[in-house]
Amino acid sequence: MKKNIYFNHDGGVDDLISLFLLLQMDNVNLTGVSVIPADCYLEPAMFASRKIIDRFGKGGLDVAESNSRGKNPFPKDWRMHAFYVDALPLLNESGEVITPVADKPAHLHIIETLRATEGKTTLLFTGPLTDLARALDIDPTIEEKVERLVWMGGTFREEGNVHEPEHDGTAEWNVFWDPEAAARVWESGIEIDLVALESTNQVPLTLDVRERWAKERKHIGVDFLGQCYAMVPPLVHFSTNSTYYLWDVLTTAFVGNSDLVKVQTVNSIVITEGASQGRTVETADGRPVRVVYDVDRDAFFDYITELAKKAI
Repeated sequence: MKKNIYFNHDGGVDDLISLFLLLQMDNVNLTGVSVIPADCYLEPAMFASRKIIDRFGKGGLDVAESNSRGKNPFPKDWRMHAFYVDALPLLNESGEVITPVADKPAHLHIIETLRATEGKTTLLFTGPLTDLARALDIDPTIEEKVERLVWMGGTFREEGNVHEPEHDGTAEWNVFWDPEAAARVWESGIEIDLVALESTNQVPLTLDVRERWAKERKHIGVDFLGQCYAMVPPLVHFSTNSTYYLWDVLTTAFVGNSDLVKVQTVNSIVITEGASQGRTVETADGRPVRVVYDVDRDAFFDYITELAKKAI
């Protein structure tokens, strides 16, 4: 039985690899894709997404552009990666882009796709939740068409990954970009599965993973993984703020194979204002979310590598 998945992403390296992996999952019916310009610039992320679908998909999809704007923009340097993926020779070999741009912006595309899809759909979001929050504001009844939301966002540690003036450093970027949007989704009745920053501690990008992909690059999909992740810094000696963990790819793998992780329920709220805006806080009277707290590292890397080998 295939699961209906709608994917909204923000164009980073691991977002684009996530799209590639979704296209290889036999148990997934990818119903829609949209791109929000948070941790990316919209044009190259749209082109890269459409080219990945052309090269590795089976057609039948369009890609919607988000016109959402965040409260706190991502750093410019982080947003550049989509340009590099879009320029990969593998994605430009055909010289044309066939997958169309949707005729509706992302938040309306979400509503339309949920309504047009038989049964319920799992929403996979690897960027901020702004498009979903806007969709819920326009048509709250779409909740009944949503199986669950699987989101890479938030942290329940004291320290997040936001290091900006006038902020206390407790937030994670996908929440911080638009805290009100996350709070709006928290107010909904949608079941939420969360891959938080700490969920990915066991899956940093390390040199041994890169070497494994290099040895198996005869498979075009594994070569694509290696080429994409060559753009980001691995964990070598110790973790820094630039160390790359497989945040979005773990979130995507969780959709394809829930046996890779363990989850626990946490009651939480989202802080929307002040020096802690964007912080997700555990509190007894908060709304329940299921948080990934443990990952089978070896099984995870085996899973995504085997998916990549299926690509032709």
